[in-house]
Amino acid sequence: QVQLVDSGGGLVQPGGALRLSCVASGRARSDWAMAWFRQAPGKDRHYVAGIGGGGTLPDYADSAKGRFTISRDNARNTVYLQMNSLTPEDTAKYYCAAKYGGASPWDRDYDYWGQGTQVIVSS
Repeated sequence: QVQLVDSGGGLVQPGGALRLSCVASGRARSDWAMAWFRQAPGKDRHYVAGIGGGGTLPDYADSAKGRFTISRDNARNTVYLQMNSLTPEDTAKYYCAAKYGGASPWDRDYDYWGQGTQVIVSS
């Protein structure tokens, strides 16, 4: 089994920044793909960013390009999502996810999920 614990959410003003973290434990491996998804109230869960193991180039949803950065520290079994220039449209619960093999933008492809961390962007 793999356990994912995500954290770092909170309340931030528009234009602000947050860094989310996801710590993997258990059978997690550094060559697994990791991703962040988000779900706003009443809406479907959407892909935000993903990164493969072994230094695979990160990938971003259009809404995240230029503002968000996904990175991983394999020594710490941790994946980060640095979010800058936040807007109210970024308000959602953010989830990290893990899967064996390459990254994917489809949530159905991921086997393990964190519990989610809430991000609220509001003045």
